[in-house]
Amino acid sequence: MYQISHHGAVTGVTGSCHRLTLESGGSILVDCGMFQGAESSPTEPGQSPIDFDIEDVGALVVTHCHIDHVGRIPYLLAAGFKGPIFATEATAQLLPLVLEDALKVGVTRDEALIKTFLKLLSQRLRPVPYKQWFPLNDLAGVKAKFHPAGHILGSAYVEFAVGTTLRQSKRVIFSGDLGAPYSPLLPAPKSPYQCHDLVIESTYGDRLHEGRKHRRKALQLAIERSLKNGGTILIPAFSIGRTQELLYEIEDIIHRMKNRRVNRGQALRWEALDIIVDSPLAAQFTSHYRSLKRLWDAEARRKTRSGRHPLSFEQLTTIESHREHLQSVRYLADSGHPAIVIAASGMCAGGRVMNYLKALLPDNRTDVVFVGYQAAGTPGRDIQKYGPSGGYVLIDRQRIDIRANIHTLSGYSAHADQGDLVRFVTRMKRPPDIIRIVHGDSTAKLALKHKFQDKFPDTRVYVPD
Repeated sequence: MYQISHHGAVTGVTGSCHRLTLESGGSILVDCGMFQGAESSPTEPGQSPIDFDIEDVGALVVTHCHIDHVGRIPYLLAAGFKGPIFATEATAQLLPLVLEDALKVGVTRDEALIKTFLKLLSQRLRPVPYKQWFPLNDLAGVKAKFHPAGHILGSAYVEFAVGTTLRQSKRVIFSGDLGAPYSPLLPAPKSPYQCHDLVIESTYGDRLHEGRKHRRKALQLAIERSLKNGGTILIPAFSIGRTQELLYEIEDIIHRMKNRRVNRGQALRWEALDIIVDSPLAAQFTSHYRSLKRLWDAEARRKTRSGRHPLSFEQLTTIESHREHLQSVRYLADSGHPAIVIAASGMCAGGRVMNYLKALLPDNRTDVVFVGYQAAGTPGRDIQKYGPSGGYVLIDRQRIDIRANIHTLSGYSAHADQGDLVRFVTRMKRPPDIIRIVHGDSTAKLALKHKFQDKFPDTRVYVPD
């Protein structure tokens, strides 16, 4: 009736791209992401990262706009894909920003070429509301529906109904990236009623996150501890999703600690602490987050009604130009002025955070706080691994000694943990016949596989290779 194959996120956590091939011979791609870190491989000049046949691909369905799920879309279009690109309304709004930035950083600065791509992307994009069945171009015998995934704004898991009628159809679900139920701003994902075949992520399939209250307290303690000696708290964070969550949490801490000193014996009060977001892209995304308040959860909407501004508060400074960015790096490195800097990228694999790292890692007044997954082969993983023992990291082929204090707050993740992933399935009224585990390290996938096998002895659970 259908077949499922994979073109990424099988041996690791990046490059998500899956194919649903129908009995008619036509197929649908779910995501088309870029490989990152150790999972990326160099390509020869002129070689495309689209190394699979796309002749029968009639549509692309995008779960959300993180680069490891959408980064190969420009190459897909260049390879000749002419079908529609379906996404939720919020994802369709954010996707052009993500891909424009990715092209400028990693491919070309040719404005005319980028403009041509963005025009083509706009023509192909098909925004679709949540929880509404929609046909997939001229592909017969299949419909799709987006459900909120709670990962980032606009994120979705996608449900396919494969068959001539909805009542008799096989339900095939691709999880995309599922969010943790206690993430700020976004409602928790709700399980579908039924599923026959599930393709599910396993980023944190081998561990449990700390609760939201605990992680917020851990963030506050990390800030208090870090500011005892002055200096900068540097938080590498993705421009979309993580940055907005951090701002939301920091605003909440400042609101609760108003008129109190950050540390005893110091004059600095919480409401005077500088919060710096150094990322034009993050600033754009934050603006879009504010404009899409209707998608926020009930708690966040209550705060805005009470007059608070969780993503735009008084202490927040956004740095736009490159000149201002360089001035900020120099000023913080020279002065040791206490501040929290949030800068992309989340895995320290590019972007403005790299200049901060080169300038501030050798300074023992600096604290680097990791709040997200660091993929193998990225500078972030190396700093996380070797920093606590006084090691070094290579940035732009330059050895940077690490004298800064390195912290990891494990509870800050936009991904569901093992318990969340298992509950996503147990709460289905009809559990899947097949579970395919993707998008995770081998240990995470194996641990999740054992959990599913224990819970669902009649379900076929396996890890594609």
